[in-house]
Amino acid sequence: MTDTMKSGTPAIPAQPGPRQAGSAPGSEGEVRSVRRTGNGEQGAPDGVGGGQGSAVTAGRTGTAPDVGLVGGAAAAAADSVLSAVPGAGPVGRPGERATVRLRDADPEEPPRYAPEWLQLREPADAAARAQDLLDPLRIRLANLPGRTGALAVHDLGCGTGSMGRWLAPRLDGAQHWVLHDRDPYLLHFAAVASPRSAADGSRVSVETRRGDVGRLTPDALSGASLVTASALLDVLTRDEVFTLVDACAGAGCPALLTLSVAGRVELTPGDPLDAEIAEAFNAHQRRAGLLGPDAVTVTCEAFAARGASVRVHPSPWRLGPEQAALTEQWLRGWVGAAVEQRPDLRERAERYLRDRLAACAAGELRVLVHHSDLLALPRPTGGTA
Repeated sequence: MTDTMKSGTPAIPAQPGPRQAGSAPGSEGEVRSVRRTGNGEQGAPDGVGGGQGSAVTAGRTGTAPDVGLVGGAAAAAADSVLSAVPGAGPVGRPGERATVRLRDADPEEPPRYAPEWLQLREPADAAARAQDLLDPLRIRLANLPGRTGALAVHDLGCGTGSMGRWLAPRLDGAQHWVLHDRDPYLLHFAAVASPRSAADGSRVSVETRRGDVGRLTPDALSGASLVTASALLDVLTRDEVFTLVDACAGAGCPALLTLSVAGRVELTPGDPLDAEIAEAFNAHQRRAGLLGPDAVTVTCEAFAARGASVRVHPSPWRLGPEQAALTEQWLRGWVGAAVEQRPDLRERAERYLRDRLAACAAGELRVLVHHSDLLALPRPTGGTA
């Protein structure tokens, strides 16, 4: 049993096989509902391999070892000191996100993020999220104008559903979570592993909607009480952030957007190459128009321009000897991305990484990876505070 499983994080099944012949990929905005029966069992979404023992991919990053990497880079990655669990760092062609395909030969099979990296990081994510933003959120939710029935919570880019597992048990009252992602396998896992009850024991139900969160419309959030996301903003472009903010503003509900990279890393003990690696990594995060470390600033400005009040709170990963497995993979990905951005760093970076990995294995390395959580509260209406 892994340490992650011991900590209570749900185990993530292995990769699924190829899509069944004749099953059509989901269209934009397609709804895939998951039904809960009275005994807590769930029906699988249509078109997703369900049932006892069915395998599900998940997450925004990562891959199983027996699945081909995009670009056929698996063998090369395995032989390099800079290799990482896909998702922790770049794998494949420059500028291409670390994704996997179930079948390399089928260009129509959409790339998807696999589970290992997300499973590894979930405990650190849960420990990092800003608890200080929960009280103002609870106050606003308790005073939503015209609220009847369960809170309708929309989780954008839900991945494996870690945000729901963290937040639903911290909010009182019945909740209905709407999980948005483009990957049906990922959505299935998120639904199956979702929490069953709120902080006060009220029922939590769930449905899934397949679609691209970068093309979100206000109609998609109709009736929302709350919008959430985790580790999403920094992998969006400026236009995609504006689209997301417009949709949230149209819904008139709070938005809790957590764990966006802040562009700052602190390693102890220090090394002269730390700053250069960090600078190259940040440039890599901004490739192809992605916002990377600029995401929180851009998002705050967009919400403020639409009349919302915005609170930002730090949510750093604090990695020490107890998180050695996560630290190792994060290091490989961090340095690997820096080298992909600046190939001239390779020789020095490989030495640097070997030294850092040795310190990690010896329990001598500590890392502070800065993130930010953002709570946007729309201007109150109907006399609510």
